[in-house]
Amino acid sequence: MKFSENWLREWVDPNLDSAALVHQLTMAGHEVDDFVVQGANLKDVRVAEVMSVSKHPDADKLSVCQVRTGKGATVEVVCGAPNVRQGMKAAFAAPGVELPNGLKLQRTTIRGVVSNGMLCSAIELGLGDESDGIIELPQDAPTGADLAGFLALPDTILEVNLTPNRGDCFSVSGLARDLSAVTGSSLLPRDQPAVVVTGKDKHKVVIDTPAACPRFAGRVIRNIDADAASPLWMQERLRRAGLRSIHPVVDVTNYVMLELGQPLHAYDRDRLTGTIRPRFARPGEKLVLLDDREIELHEDTLVVSDDSGPIGLAGIMGGRSTSVSPQTVNVFLEAAFWPQDVVAGRARRYALHTDASLRFERGVDPALQGKAVDRATELLLGICGGAAGPLTDVVDQQHLPQPAEILLRRSQLSRLLGIDIETEVVERILKSLQIDLERQGDGWSARVPRFRFDLRIEHDLIEEVARIFGYDRIPERTDVAELPLGDVTEARVDLELVADTMVARDYREVVTYSFVDPGTDRLLTGRSSELVLSNPISSEMAVMRGSLCTGMLAAAVMNLSRQQERVRLFEIGKSFHGKLDAPVETMRVAGLAIGPALGEQWADKARTVDFFDIKSDIQAVLALTGSASDFTYSPTDIDSLQPGQAAAIRRHDIAVGYVGKLHPAVAKQLGLRKDVFLFELDADAVFSAKIAVASPVSRFPSIRRDIAVIVKDEVSAAQLQHAVAQALPDLIREVRIFDVYKGPGIEAGLKSIALGLILQETSRTLTDQDADFAMQTVVRKLQLDYGAELRE
Repeated sequence: MKFSENWLREWVDPNLDSAALVHQLTMAGHEVDDFVVQGANLKDVRVAEVMSVSKHPDADKLSVCQVRTGKGATVEVVCGAPNVRQGMKAAFAAPGVELPNGLKLQRTTIRGVVSNGMLCSAIELGLGDESDGIIELPQDAPTGADLAGFLALPDTILEVNLTPNRGDCFSVSGLARDLSAVTGSSLLPRDQPAVVVTGKDKHKVVIDTPAACPRFAGRVIRNIDADAASPLWMQERLRRAGLRSIHPVVDVTNYVMLELGQPLHAYDRDRLTGTIRPRFARPGEKLVLLDDREIELHEDTLVVSDDSGPIGLAGIMGGRSTSVSPQTVNVFLEAAFWPQDVVAGRARRYALHTDASLRFERGVDPALQGKAVDRATELLLGICGGAAGPLTDVVDQQHLPQPAEILLRRSQLSRLLGIDIETEVVERILKSLQIDLERQGDGWSARVPRFRFDLRIEHDLIEEVARIFGYDRIPERTDVAELPLGDVTEARVDLELVADTMVARDYREVVTYSFVDPGTDRLLTGRSSELVLSNPISSEMAVMRGSLCTGMLAAAVMNLSRQQERVRLFEIGKSFHGKLDAPVETMRVAGLAIGPALGEQWADKARTVDFFDIKSDIQAVLALTGSASDFTYSPTDIDSLQPGQAAAIRRHDIAVGYVGKLHPAVAKQLGLRKDVFLFELDADAVFSAKIAVASPVSRFPSIRRDIAVIVKDEVSAAQLQHAVAQALPDLIREVRIFDVYKGPGIEAGLKSIALGLILQETSRTLTDQDADFAMQTVVRKLQLDYGAELRE
């Protein structure tokens, strides 16, 4: 939020300079992101009157002006501004004056005409970003007067980063109230005169949904001057707050919002049709907003309507059909209370972010509406004239927020802050925040004002005491606590070790959102998630992820779009399943590989990553359990994976994960043009480890014997390995597959697999007879189990 220091000091004026004021605001929890002094270097810039304007004799876009500066005769100035005209008041800098941008003016000749100074634009004076014309001052500006004095400069513009829970501070008056409590300075009296009602017109308002709109205040003002303009002081305050002047009616509503924190909306009364009704949108209704964008309304969106239909998004933005225009003479001012839960998230749903929605989402004082309409009426009548009708204030007290009553215990206050603050100091602090107190035993019963939506429990009050007392005044104390060491188990593999292993395999860890796009999640998991967010950040982040691959694939797309040809990613995190009333969280490890199998190098021939590359990475991770032989791979059908290149990973016949190639159709939908191989493991089921047991190393040499067998295509290498190992488990130490062949010499539907058998005993040296016996036993086993034939 941006605002003017001078404006703030009209509400509370502590004996602090600008830097100290910024420090106090920051220490009170309202961090000042930036503060800029405007108008500090405008010495000798004066108010001047343009007496005449003529064309430059040698330049089409320049004018020669005679300017009265209030000192002596008129001076001749060459000006290139398109808005310069006879009779206007403008800012004039004479030769010798140094502007805020560092330019020191000199008398100069421009295309043969002497220019004795400059008529200045806002950007040249450091008073804004407008550079398409010179500053136009009001006609009552005294010629020759100091410009800085006339504009109440210098002034410091503060930009405060308010926390979302402090909706009460999104206004000058709210910040002044908090600053008064922090500094002990009293709020300056702000008498608002009663509105003189000179008209009888009222516009009927009916609230059919009091829970969604418990208060709606408004007033009709007739016969305003359509040609009136907002006064310079108001334009300047809006500009210094980051808003531009648009129209007196709009400027007044913006001004009151900045001053009091209550957003208002102004309707052209002559464009309203019948009764105003706040209600929820109906199916199929549409609305054209003030920014000329047409939106289709959702049924849970609250709208302001009349007999013609929706005329505004409640608490967000008005509609074009009833908006104020330069021809408007009759106005209906609206100030309503929209509860936070009714407005929250609705603006983002329509890709909007407005000053009104910002405030209503954080909470607006439910007693402020009538006061805001009165203040806006006072300002508008002073600028445009007109006849004000009586105030309409439709209220349902039952649905308005009620003041919270909280018990604050002194013992709890001292325990949490680590310091004993005097009773009188605590009471002074809380009363300065307009909290009513009643002593009750060893503490107080506190009645919180309705505009403080952030104070609901005892801890909130304790935080307020600490904040106003001063965090820097609370002494630092180092507590000593016993931190017993937790049990370290060897029965599970630490996920940090898993991450280290993946990094060693040339993968990079990513952390992606748990909120994902429903369509992509359904595409990868094959089912629609029931864990739908009620208030998503965006429609692309509307459900809890059922697979870690959703976020990783999005990250892969981003990497590929940035010329990263070789992508290796992994993530360790939770996936979410079940229903809203019974959600299930599962810790998973997932990874993907795209592009060349190896990084750019010269030793090996370049090739693209394949199924067996990523399977070897999985094997390295599974080896951490000490039970790699417990895991098997079997063909599986997963809609998101390509048939024939997808496998279920099982441990003791229980599925614990999968690995495979992303289906080309799925890859195309996700914008991936390369083969993608990915895997996902259930961490709890996979990473239970076998405790290591020492075994002696044989002192006797091993023997290797190789065989090649012909089997059917559907027989897997893992099945052959398992059968060979089981044939003579005490003799066969290892079974290696070193060749797979299909081609000439092998019938269709068959394949040749070459196996290397490592034989070893722990008690003796093996003989050729032992090796021959082992070979015969293995061949017989393979013939019986799989109909294998020994290949010659």
